[in-house]
Amino acid sequence: CDFTLIDEQRAHELKAVVSGDTVRVSPESVGAILGWKLEDKGLCRGAVCIPVAATKGFATADGIDLAALATKLGRPLALDTEHRIAALGAAPAERSAKLARLEAPDFSLPDLTGRHHRLSDFRGKKVLLVAYASW
Repeated sequence: CDFTLIDEQRAHELKAVVSGDTVRVSPESVGAILGWKLEDKGLCRGAVCIPVAATKGFATADGIDLAALATKLGRPLALDTEHRIAALGAAPAERSAKLARLEAPDFSLPDLTGRHHRLSDFRGKKVLLVAYASW
């Protein structure tokens, strides 16, 4: 089935097996989207490996359990199986490190002509952000 996984602010369409409240995604999708590869040593990205062998039901023939993956990575997960969408947030330690460096999260917004601009395009420059809410 088609499923949408939002990794922080980027949406990815992928195939998933949804069964009740459980969503399983292929190891290939996890590697392509998140950069973590399922290996004999565990879930690995570069030289860093997280053991997963003792985690019951982490990986089956249907794929990797998305909730178990989020737990192993220490990342919050909002999951809506009815609408086939999940949002995977940044790990608290990662977010804290960015806050300590005073680094704002990247985002994209259109200007008055509709052309999109990313905050990261202005790194190293002074930027004035004006936010408004009608409520």
